[in-house]
Amino acid sequence: MDIDFARAVLETEAKAVGGLTDRLGDEFLRACRMVLKCNGRVVVTGVGKAGLVGTKIAATLASTGTPGLFLNPTDALHGDLGMVLKEDVLLALSNSGETEEILRLIPYVRQIGAKVVSITSSRASGLGKHSDVVLEMGRIEEACPLGLAPSASTTAMMALGDALALTVQKERGFTGEDYARFHPAGEIGRKLLRVETIMRTGERCPFVSPRTRVGDCLGKLTHAHAGCISVVDEGRKLVGVFTDGDFRRAWERDRDAAKKPVGEYMTVNPKTVRPDGLVGEAMALMRDKRINALIVVDDKKVVVGLLDVQDIIGLRLEG
Repeated sequence: MDIDFARAVLETEAKAVGGLTDRLGDEFLRACRMVLKCNGRVVVTGVGKAGLVGTKIAATLASTGTPGLFLNPTDALHGDLGMVLKEDVLLALSNSGETEEILRLIPYVRQIGAKVVSITSSRASGLGKHSDVVLEMGRIEEACPLGLAPSASTTAMMALGDALALTVQKERGFTGEDYARFHPAGEIGRKLLRVETIMRTGERCPFVSPRTRVGDCLGKLTHAHAGCISVVDEGRKLVGVFTDGDFRRAWERDRDAAKKPVGEYMTVNPKTVRPDGLVGEAMALMRDKRINALIVVDDKKVVVGLLDVQDIIGLRLEG
């Protein structure tokens, strides 16, 4: 095996991507504005390896706030062209710019009224000549030892598609919370969820006063299927927390603990989170402190919810 050749492949592909930076200018900004102002969707199309890249670009657009879909050009010519609306932007991918299926598709897309943005090697190509905006990659040397298999060109094409999608995302003001909304079952999306979206409230978030007997606290914990209970003052401000672990430790020391006020056994100054905090941050706090639940309080320390590790685990199972 030739490890030096493998390194050369990576260097060739990195060079292809790096060479695109000097090519970004007014034409790239035109493409970004066209996508940003699009009232429809960005319909990405390509054949072969470029089509696979197009599928990924469409997915990146969709997950970052720009409605996008992939359209196979052959299928489009056999009925799927009905997916394209005049409000759409077609993003056509072809390194040579002479892909027959793409060139056959463009006139029909124009009849519909959609704009055309292309990623291709040259604006002088057939595709370049029939595009409203051309993102020109230039001539790219493939990493394939035969110089035939799309490799460096498709890497550059994907990078340019990412640059387009993510620049539009930034300009759109797309936030982490927006991203989480489009990724409800993904690990990243879960971590970016706000605590308030999954915290327990109502009867599932039990609370008592410091004078409540420990035995009564256990009944509330059992009813709520919770591992801890908030101890609050008359204004429902948090003064402590009592867990099932606290009860076991109290019972070992004092068999009459169940008859005594929970204030004698609660943990004061417990770790808390805010409702607008991120679930990912809460997970890290639970892991670092080796605890299974966090009381959710507002800026006045009033209890508004309970975040239990089981709820987070449940989200993972769904994903």
